[in-house]
Order: sequence, then C-alpha cells, then structure tokens
Amino acid sequence: MSRSLRRGALAATAVVFSIASLAACGAGQDAQTLQIKPDNAAAAKGDIEVQNALVITQGQKGEKGPAVVSATVFNNGTKAQTLDGITLPGGKGKVALKPAEGSGKVTVPALGYVVIGGKGNASAVIEDGAATVRDGEVQKVLFQLSSTGGIELEAFVVPATGAFAPFGPTAAPAPAASPSGTPSGTPSGSPSAGATGAAAGATPSGSATGTPSGSPSHSAGH
Repeated sequence: MSRSLRRGALAATAVVFSIASLAACGAGQDAQTLQIKPDNAAAAKGDIEVQNALVITQGQKGEKGPAVVSATVFNNGTKAQTLDGITLPGGKGKVALKPAEGSGKVTVPALGYVVIGGKGNASAVIEDGAATVRDGEVQKVLFQLSSTGGIELEAFVVPATGAFAPFGPTAAPAPAASPSGTPSGTPSGSPSAGATGAAAGATPSGSATGTPSGSPSHSAGH
C-alpha cells in the first residue's frame, strides 16, 4: 500500500548522484568502504543491504509504458548471493529482472555490490508501470536474495526527468510502418519490366536500324 511522498526533491536527487558514483566504481572493491547513508529508502538484513531504492516511471505525466526499480545492493559477506527476484507486494505488476550481461540471475559478489538501473547495469522492469505506480507516492518493494531471503523497503516513485532520466525506463521502439513495403514493390517491378520488353521488341526500331544501314553499305561495295 503506498502513501504520499513526504520528503523533498533535493533528497531524492541526492539519491541519483550517489547511484551514479557507485556505478562508476568497480564491484571488486570493499563494499563497506563504498556505502553511502542517504536519507532515502534503505534496508539491511544479514550480510545484504539495499540502498538508494527508487521506482522510476515514464518521463511525461500520463505516458503509458514500463517503470523500473533502481537500487544498489551491497553484499558484506564473504559468499556471493543471487538476487532471485524483485516484487511489489500485493500482486502489483510483474517485475522482469535481468543481469547486465547475458542471461540468468543477477549476482551480488562477495564484499561487493551490484547496481540496478542505468546504462550498462542490471535492470528491473515493471512491465505495466503506468497502471501500477504513481509519481509522488512511496511504493513497497521486496528484494529476494538467495541466502538472506526477503528484504522489504519503501521506495520513492519519481518520473524519469532531470537527474533521474539516465536511470529511467527505456522508451519502447516505434512499430514498423507496414504501408512502406507495398507501394515500393509493385510500381518499381511492373512498369520497369513492361517498358523494357516493349522497347526491345518494337518493330519501328528494327526497321529503321536494319534498312538504312544495309543499303548504303551495299552501294559502297560497287
């Protein structure tokens, strides 16, 4: 169940910059030295800590399309874990989770972290985001880890504008226009074939070429 956003835009913007700085660092460094404690959605359980959690919708108000979950997941343990899923409690929307490269589950390395959202990172897409979440609310999000289990927190819901744009949902590709194929095939094939055949087998062309060229040549021989 969501409630109205209670914190200012400045706090939310700080979240994005902290995500960006983490994304630029290598995951092999000690996760404990990289943690930032922002005034935003964060939760911890066992060796796992989730920070900078956001739900980012389409950039324009009322625009239909997917939304995404953006967060940084830290692993302070000496054993890698997999992020088996991200869900919105209450049966709201399906979240498709994908690693940064290849297929399979998202791995959170030992003493490392993984960034979800943004170019080159893992992604968590809420397929029917427009009907599931609304800007200005706080949405419960559940992160399911292989060993730690579920970690639930409340994330700000913001549009993909300004500083949030690089972490927002990718626009759906425009559908291919079907009429473009039809006109180009028919006119170019038919007239071209008909015109070539007529010119090649035309009688006037044969008469004019054969008769005049034959007569002068024969006279010259005498």
